[in-house]
Amino acid sequence: MREILVTGGAGYIGSHTVIELIENGFTPILLDNFSNSSRKVTERIEQISGVRPECYNVDITDRKALQTVFEKHNFEAVVHFAGLKAVGESVSEPLRYYRNNVQGSLELFKVMTQFDCFKLVFSSSATVYGDPEFVPISENAKLNATNPYGQSKLMIESVLRDLAVSNSAWQISILRYFNPVAAHESGLIGDNPNGIPNNLMPYIAQVAIGRLDKLAVFGDDYSTPDGTGVRDYIHVVDLAYAHLCALNALDALHGCQAYNIGTGNGYSVLEMIKAFEKASGKKIPYEVQARRPGDIAACYAKPSLSKECLGWVAEYGLEKMMEDHWRWQSNNPDGYS
Repeated sequence: MREILVTGGAGYIGSHTVIELIENGFTPILLDNFSNSSRKVTERIEQISGVRPECYNVDITDRKALQTVFEKHNFEAVVHFAGLKAVGESVSEPLRYYRNNVQGSLELFKVMTQFDCFKLVFSSSATVYGDPEFVPISENAKLNATNPYGQSKLMIESVLRDLAVSNSAWQISILRYFNPVAAHESGLIGDNPNGIPNNLMPYIAQVAIGRLDKLAVFGDDYSTPDGTGVRDYIHVVDLAYAHLCALNALDALHGCQAYNIGTGNGYSVLEMIKAFEKASGKKIPYEVQARRPGDIAACYAKPSLSKECLGWVAEYGLEKMMEDHWRWQSNNPDGYS
């Protein structure tokens, strides 16, 4: 058995990656505190893959609990997703974000070192680039996060680079991904945020099914073609596959390397609304509001390094993203409830 620890494995991106791992001969072991995920996810994974993965209810800030999990298994590598991820919330609750994301990661890395597990794929974010000097963004662009969420990811990246220098046994891939959307084509798993969504796509989808009255568009005065923010949206299944590619490429990697995981295309908020209306047949009412603190005008990837080193390219376009996201939301109007 090639056991892989997947922290945050019951979450949105984690659950899709678990399916990729199962389908490619790995044995993923999930670890999640279920603060922003559902215990029903393992059942849905079993419906899709025929395998129900083992799952531990553990918080990554709990070192003793982490040690207990490592004592029971022989992990070949860790795929580390676990973390809080809402930009707006991080601005209002920075200490919570630094404790969970940074301290939790430090505890995980300590336990990995203790058990001689030095292979890691880390879930980072394009927010580490802050307000970019140019787009598309390459991996050597200036790092300058503009909010506590992005700062927490940037801090963890710095720790990982220092770890790789301190011990040549470390083999670390940092995946800086852009904006994951959509869902598995089965419609059985997808994005299920607690409360009012912080990200655009789940918000649009919940307006479409009537859970929310209208979409808030934060700012229409950016220096973009239609004034609304432009982002690089990537299908979550493409994103999950990127983790598999990164995992398979670790043997050839020595040290620490960051990769952009995006399509290289940017879409505005208004373009996303129109595309979802076409896929769902639903009208999406929206209201323009003031810009949110920490938001930027445009952010999309130059993903050529991922193609060169990982053999990965995004396969799915905007139409597929919208169709799969709508299938998930319409089949599960209340998420996993």
